[in-house]
Amino acid sequence: MDLHILDHRLRVTSISKTGLEQYTHPLIKLIFLRNRTRCKFFSLTETPENYTVVLDEEGFKELQPSEHLQVEGSTWLPLNVVSNGNASSSSQSVGVTKIAKSVIAPLAEQHVSVFMLSTYQTDFILVREKDLSVVVESLVEEFNIFREEGGESVPVHSQDACNGLQRNVPHATVHPVLIPENQFCVMSLDPDTLPAIATILIDVLFYSNRYETCCCKLLGDLWRSLFAVISHSLSPFSDECGIVAQISQPLADSDISAYYISTFSFDHALVNKIESSVFLRCFST
Repeated sequence: MDLHILDHRLRVTSISKTGLEQYTHPLIKLIFLRNRTRCKFFSLTETPENYTVVLDEEGFKELQPSEHLQVEGSTWLPLNVVSNGNASSSSQSVGVTKIAKSVIAPLAEQHVSVFMLSTYQTDFILVREKDLSVVVESLVEEFNIFREEGGESVPVHSQDACNGLQRNVPHATVHPVLIPENQFCVMSLDPDTLPAIATILIDVLFYSNRYETCCCKLLGDLWRSLFAVISHSLSPFSDECGIVAQISQPLADSDISAYYISTFSFDHALVNKIESSVFLRCFST
């Protein structure tokens, strides 16, 4: 398999619920007016606590500093696993099930924290730019590693990494897992259809307090949300590591498909409702 380091330098930010009004215009521009911005990578996730926005440096320029905006200090690089010339697809085994053992677990063993973003089509594993040398040396035996530069894929070799592997790192803390009753519909939208449903999406994104449940009743699998709760006071960007691996590894061992979404405060795994009983057995001990 191939591992591609994509040509994006990303920032991870959090917008408070009380400060959303201040950022409504730039968010609408980033989501709906793609020809008005040079941003090429954008993700927005709403949680009960805040809005997590992951975007490249061009998109980050659209967000003005304020007391409502938190910015994680590191620059992150997205990795993408490619098998047989295609990015890992949710039409097969979904999400972290395919990459937990080959990517996430080896990085956790080297004390490298990851920020996961599963999408309908593929999964992005975000690593800190400063950890790239350790990432390359950890995975070079299992993957052909390429880095995108100017639209071209350039091979990356272990000798290109200068820092070497970390040694004698402490074991990651085992974090508690909570299982709420939330259910989600996972779907994909063609960007060309956005103008037709823009009003509905704006309602859902910016006026979600109007709805007791999500108003989008579209086709898709029903998923149950699993929250890997770190702590109300501990940021996932601390020196803790292995949080994603703690959840994804048992799911992968049991061949349970999953989507995994990291946010500014917590990590979330979505598993198919049909497989929820198997999932419960994985975490009952």
